[in-house]
Amino acid sequence: MARTLAALPEGSRITDYISLGVITKTFPLQRVRAVLAATGKASQRERDLPAHVVVYYAIALTLYMQSSYREVLRCLLEGVQWLLDPAVTLKVASNAGISQARTRLGWEVLQQLHGEVVKPIAVAATKGAWYHGLRLVSVDGSTLEVADETANEAAFGRPGASRGTSAFPQLRFVALVENGTQVLFGTQLGPYATGEVTLAKTVLGALRQGMLCLADRNFFGFPLWVQARSTGADLLWRIKTNARLPRQQPLADGSYLSRIYPSTSERRQQRNGVLVRVIEYRLQGVADAEPIYRLLTSLLDPALAPAAELAALYHQRWEIETALDELKTHLRGAKIVLRSKTPNLVRQEFYGLMMAHFAVRGLMHEAALQADTDPDQLSFLHAVRVVRRKLAAFHAIPPSAAETVS
Repeated sequence: MARTLAALPEGSRITDYISLGVITKTFPLQRVRAVLAATGKASQRERDLPAHVVVYYAIALTLYMQSSYREVLRCLLEGVQWLLDPAVTLKVASNAGISQARTRLGWEVLQQLHGEVVKPIAVAATKGAWYHGLRLVSVDGSTLEVADETANEAAFGRPGASRGTSAFPQLRFVALVENGTQVLFGTQLGPYATGEVTLAKTVLGALRQGMLCLADRNFFGFPLWVQARSTGADLLWRIKTNARLPRQQPLADGSYLSRIYPSTSERRQQRNGVLVRVIEYRLQGVADAEPIYRLLTSLLDPALAPAAELAALYHQRWEIETALDELKTHLRGAKIVLRSKTPNLVRQEFYGLMMAHFAVRGLMHEAALQADTDPDQLSFLHAVRVVRRKLAAFHAIPPSAAETVS
């Protein structure tokens, strides 16, 4: 007798079955296969865990940081079983088999997939994403704790503590965030000892003309400013108040034009300077506010970008703090370390985490557009909970398939 076709339970909404679909929609199987072929990582023979399934598993793994490896895989594969004859038993690989499959895949596939897909997503109708037609982005960095293994410590190092060193090794990463959607992109990771400015040199390559990049004072330096401007993006960066910025031309809104130089000697000789606009302001009635704030911008015309608007706009840089908190607290989980035991699998897990965040944020952006609201008004934690709860009920990935390439 033919089995009854699978159907949604009575009273269910299709939105209850979105989670794995969110991942496969964001990272389509065709794109995954293309990256696997380009990196030489596609499976040559049929396996219980072929390469494309492991890619999705690496992303799903970060949605269930408190669950075991096998439990996450079971959740992933049950989405397939939902569509099949219930009598069909899907084999869930052992922990050793999962580790072997992840090691066989490596981390470069995840990094390349991340680089190709994870990009700004705001459209003209996205609220809070634009300033006078410029896409708002910010740059910042943070750290993540990784499993306390000898290999991880050797690869990433660990910070000092009041008594010796910290409990876990840490990696450092720097990213850009699209302010309106809180999508993290252009992300680069390195050992804990690597400075944020060093990582930012690679990250800022993701800037494009038509963007306005915000950055805290720790990132300012003549070489990094020039590099960022060479991408065609405009800049609004905070700078330390003790920096020497002579008033060359006062402007009507209280800001003024000045120049920054590669070195002290070139400033003295007034050679190779770059024209900038300086905005200085105070925050009245704000607890713990500093005596004065100083911003540099490449937007030189006060008629097009008034100082008061830019001063208010700069504080949207804190959008990236919210995005990092989402990544480290709501998605990963507070006080949870990346659990991979080797440096290459740590890197794989890291990019899986970044792509999971992107998938959830993409879903929230679509919902915000439909509701005609700012994505900031939606709950990231609620979106993550929906995705986690319903992942096993969405059929999207075949559990085993023949691939080509190694």
